[in-house]
Amino acid sequence: MSHPLDILVIGCGAAGLFAATWVGRTAQAAGCPLAVSGVDGARKLGAKILVAGGGRCNVTHCIVSEADYAGSSPPAIRKVLRRFPESDTVAFFEAAGVELKTEETGKLFPVSDSARTVLAALVREAEAAGCRLVHPARVTGLARSTTGFVATTDVGAFAAQRMILCTGGKSLPKSGSDGLGFELAQSLGHSVTEPVVPALVPLVLPAEHWIRSLAGLTLPTEVTLRGASGKRLFSTTGSTLCTHVGLSGPAILDVSRHWLVARFQDPGVSLALNWLPGETAESIDRLLVAAQGRGPLTALRGRLSERLIRTLCEQASASPTGDLAREARRRLVAVVTATPLPVVGDRGFTAAEATAGGVPLTEVRLETMESRLCPGLHFAGEVLDVDGRIGGFNFQWAWASGFVAGSAAAHAVIQSRAAAGVAGRGALDATS
Repeated sequence: MSHPLDILVIGCGAAGLFAATWVGRTAQAAGCPLAVSGVDGARKLGAKILVAGGGRCNVTHCIVSEADYAGSSPPAIRKVLRRFPESDTVAFFEAAGVELKTEETGKLFPVSDSARTVLAALVREAEAAGCRLVHPARVTGLARSTTGFVATTDVGAFAAQRMILCTGGKSLPKSGSDGLGFELAQSLGHSVTEPVVPALVPLVLPAEHWIRSLAGLTLPTEVTLRGASGKRLFSTTGSTLCTHVGLSGPAILDVSRHWLVARFQDPGVSLALNWLPGETAESIDRLLVAAQGRGPLTALRGRLSERLIRTLCEQASASPTGDLAREARRRLVAVVTATPLPVVGDRGFTAAEATAGGVPLTEVRLETMESRLCPGLHFAGEVLDVDGRIGGFNFQWAWASGFVAGSAAAHAVIQSRAAAGVAGRGALDATS
């Protein structure tokens, strides 16, 4: 076992690197350097950062609020987000040499358009703050000790007064976030919500479904989730991509976690797609009536591709040209504005960008991200029951929760030293 640490960060992804940075910065600002290490099971750090945003890394969004998230309660999420808002994220990265740009969608990317720029800055800032990064070092167990905690890894044991769990959820398991963090949290008395499901994940339709024949088609749509009673549970508008196995794109990714969680609670839930967002059954009916004699192909041209119009007409058993009988028009209106989506599954955690579910925020002190059940244990990032919609929101949660956890853990150690009358360098001297 190595010399005891003040703080060990478990998981060196976005939240972990950020937490480690703020541990070090807080200690340096107080004139009380701490012995801090971060361990990660990956041979190369930051795999999820490198693939985010198509390799460009969507660092945050220009406007962030609790309404952009699901999982734990909005007031709890808001309390953490306010401690490190998106303006602080921009300032942090610019000070670290990463200039950001805001795109039309409100997403912020590095001007380099390279996620490697972001990862390099995070690693550089963590190390500059005094954190020693150890990898590959996969944690296999976590236990309380008389002086704090002991983390067992495949390269030895690490003892620390406090630990910050930043292991991620279960999305992209090859990157290392394979659910181990949930097991570690449970081993120390925490619960994990049910269900834990993929978030921001493409959905799968039956093999014979006609939408699969439209693979490659991208267009704006509105997707609505309803309960078995017909009550609208969630609705979103955005770009949708038809694929060879079903549907993807921002609108589908955003609705995916809601469908998966709702299905767990209510097997009768359903999804429907409006190919002309903003239009209603009544407005499309009026449009088709006004075009009688010319047909749907003329009425909908310019709004939808001819390929899609003909496919929709085929599904409604309606002629794409000429007059439409009332029943044919009614069927076409229904297909255009509320195509049922008989989803049979999703692409799984290997294709998911995030995880829905995790350690409930009710088990965490939001001012410090410290466990209410296991004092000295802090949490940050995706291991918690918080997931955002597409657009940089999950990274913003990583930055905010990492900041709170890291700075609070450092303050706690510094205060304990002061109470014990221990001189400034403390545990760091033991490793010199």
